[in-house]
Amino acid sequence: MEGEIFVVTGYGQGHIHPCMQLCNHLSSRNYHTTLIFPSIFASAIPSSFTQHPLTKVAQITFSGRPMPGSDPFLRQSSQDLEAHLVNHSRNPGSPTPLCAVVDFQMGWTKGVFWKFNIPAISLFTFGACAAAMEWGAWKCQAADIKSGEIRTIPGLPEEMALTYSDLKRKSSGPQRGGKGGPPKPGDRPPWVPEIEGSVALMFNTCDDLDGPFIMYMADQTGMPAWGVGPLFPEQYWNSSNTSPLIRDGEISEQKRQSNFTEEEVIQWLDSKQRRSVIYVAFGSEVGPAADEYPELGNALEESTRAFIWVVQPGSEGHVPDGLDNRVGSRGLIIYGWAPQLLILSHKSTGGFLSHCGWNSTMEAIGRGVPFLAWPIRGDQYFNAKLVVSHLKVGYRVTDDSSQMVNKDDLIKGIEQLMGDHDMKKRAQMLSAKFQQDFPTTSMAALDAFCHFIRQKVN
Repeated sequence: MEGEIFVVTGYGQGHIHPCMQLCNHLSSRNYHTTLIFPSIFASAIPSSFTQHPLTKVAQITFSGRPMPGSDPFLRQSSQDLEAHLVNHSRNPGSPTPLCAVVDFQMGWTKGVFWKFNIPAISLFTFGACAAAMEWGAWKCQAADIKSGEIRTIPGLPEEMALTYSDLKRKSSGPQRGGKGGPPKPGDRPPWVPEIEGSVALMFNTCDDLDGPFIMYMADQTGMPAWGVGPLFPEQYWNSSNTSPLIRDGEISEQKRQSNFTEEEVIQWLDSKQRRSVIYVAFGSEVGPAADEYPELGNALEESTRAFIWVVQPGSEGHVPDGLDNRVGSRGLIIYGWAPQLLILSHKSTGGFLSHCGWNSTMEAIGRGVPFLAWPIRGDQYFNAKLVVSHLKVGYRVTDDSSQMVNKDDLIKGIEQLMGDHDMKKRAQMLSAKFQQDFPTTSMAALDAFCHFIRQKVN
C-alpha cells in the first residue's frame, strides 16, 4: 500500500470537481487520498466520492473566501488543518504522508503542511497557457505595449505574441482567490506568491492542448510541471461512438433546477440538423453586462441559426420580453441549470458562444465544438487566445475586450463560426485525441509525479 496524499481544494465548482477527480486518479494508483475543503462546500461533495476505500475527506471550518489580512480566517482554518494533521500523525495505523497537492487559491496551507515536513505541490485548476501568458506578460513588461506593437514572449509560440488589444479589459470584480481587484496584464500574477516554496507544479490540462506552455512554466520556475488533466468526471471518458451523449453525474436536485428536463433538451436537439445549433452559456460565476443581454438576445433573434441559450439565475430580467415566443422552435432558452456535457456531446451542436472558462473550454474541445470566444475576466482572456490563435478552433466576438459587445458583433461572429466548415473539421480532429480515454500523456504525467514524490520522500 502506498502512502497518503492530501489534496486541498479552492473555492467553487471549477476547483472542487477537478480536485475530486485528481483524488480518484491517485486512489486508482493505490494511494490514500484526503480531500481537504472549506466546510461551506460540504453539499458539493457527492456521497459516492468516499466510497473508494482509499479516499477520505476533511473539512476546514470557514464560511467565506480568504481575503488579505483576514487573520480570524487564517487562524481558525490553520487550526482546523493542523488539528487534522496532528490526529493523523498520532494514529499508528495512518499511512505515511507523502505530499500535499494545494490548489493555488489555498497557498497559505503550505505553511501548515511544512510544520509536519510534508512537501507541497501547487495545483492550477486552470490551464498552463493562461499561467504562462500571465507570467510571460509580467516578465516582458507588457504593460507598456503601444498600439500597433507586437511583443513576443521568449520561449512561447510566436502566434501567442502579445498585442495592444490583448491588454484591454473591462472593469471586473475580485480576481481569483478573492483578493482585491483584477490584476492588469503585465503585473505580477497574483498566484506567484501562492506557489512559492512548492516543489512542483500541476495543471488541469494535457500536453495535447498545452504542451509548450507546461514546458515554459517548468523552465521559468525551475520546478517540474505536469499536465494531469482534463480532470473530468468518469462519465466523460465512458462515452463512445455508438453512445456519444454524456449525462451529467450526481447533481443535487437543488442544483438541477431548470425549466427544461434533460429529456426535453435531447428531444429538441434531435429535431435539429447535424452541427447546426450554437450553444450560448457563460458558466456559473460570470456573464455579460446588463446592457449586453439585450444585444445578445436581439442577435440570436435576428440570426437564422438554431440556438440554446442558458440564462443564469438572477439575469432573467435582462432577456428581451417575448423572445422565446418570437423565435419559436428555432431557439431553446434555458433558465437555471443546463446539462452542458450532454449539449456539447450531441451531434446537432456545432458552435459554442462561451466565456472560455477553463472547464468549459476543455469540455468543448474534447467534443469537437468550435468557439465564439467572449472572455469576461481572469484567465478567460488567455484561454480565448489559446483557442483562437494557437489551436485555431475559434473566433473572438470582438477584438476590443474593453468595449460593450453589440448585436452586430454577435451576428457577424455567429455567422462566421457556424459557416466555417474547415474550422469545424479542425475541431473534430483535435477532439479525436479525447474520444477514447483519459489522455496517455496525462497518464504518463501522473506516473512521473508519483515517481517524483516517492523519490522526494525517500
